[in-house]
Amino acid sequence: MFHTELNMARLLKLFLSILFLCSALSCDSKREHAEAVYKRAIHYPQGSMMSLNGIKRATEIDSTYQQAVYELSVAYLKRGLPHKWKPQYNKAVLLDSVERIPWRGYLYLWFYRDYKKAIADFDASDKLTPNFIDQPQGHSVDYWRGIAYLGLKDYDTSITYFDKYVKQETEESGEDWVELTTFLYRGIAYFEKQQYDEALINFDKQLQYSRNLSADAKYYKALIAQKQGDLILAKTLIDSAIEDFENGYFNNRPYVETLRQIYLEDLEALQLNIETENA
Repeated sequence: MFHTELNMARLLKLFLSILFLCSALSCDSKREHAEAVYKRAIHYPQGSMMSLNGIKRATEIDSTYQQAVYELSVAYLKRGLPHKWKPQYNKAVLLDSVERIPWRGYLYLWFYRDYKKAIADFDASDKLTPNFIDQPQGHSVDYWRGIAYLGLKDYDTSITYFDKYVKQETEESGEDWVELTTFLYRGIAYFEKQQYDEALINFDKQLQYSRNLSADAKYYKALIAQKQGDLILAKTLIDSAIEDFENGYFNNRPYVETLRQIYLEDLEALQLNIETENA
């Protein structure tokens, strides 16, 4: 009887060990399978149905595979399905809040134009990572906050965050590493405050680092020249801005309209206005 019970105990222990091992192998296999499906899916254009369906399949195989969970939310967003984006993205936040909260702020900023929610997420990221500045999409949250506050027409706060970003980037890598549109957007903030000298400094920086090719910077410089009564300079600038625009040198973003995006009609309207005033 004693030997029977001992054998039963050993068998049970062996069974549990085998079960644990199988479970572990199953988990590894599940993640590997999900990763393989995901890697195939991302070869298709982002937001396409082939990509979306493949990524969705990867999340069904392993619901804890954070990269796929996140990418599925982005696919929904780029397919124009925001009602599916947010609940899916929140699943990714639960799996990795440090990585995904600042990224959610970036998505709020550009796809929703919800500047307040974007700022709230950027601020939350500071609390989650107090020892370093997060960089969703490769840029500091200070840069993104500068854009968000510009969207809210809070020009002073926008300038403050752009200043902070430029200072850090310049100290660490040099001014030529600063994201070019920082100077454009900071210039626009100064333009709206009617501080034209500061605005021109920033637009000239934009042109300095973009090989003098920027329809946006020249457009705003033309506006300032017109306001200051220098119609000859204004005409030269707007003509050059139109040439840059037609050659593709203007601020724009894939999938969405960028903040303060200009169009050829804006440039031509200003050109006509300057010519009429100069007649």
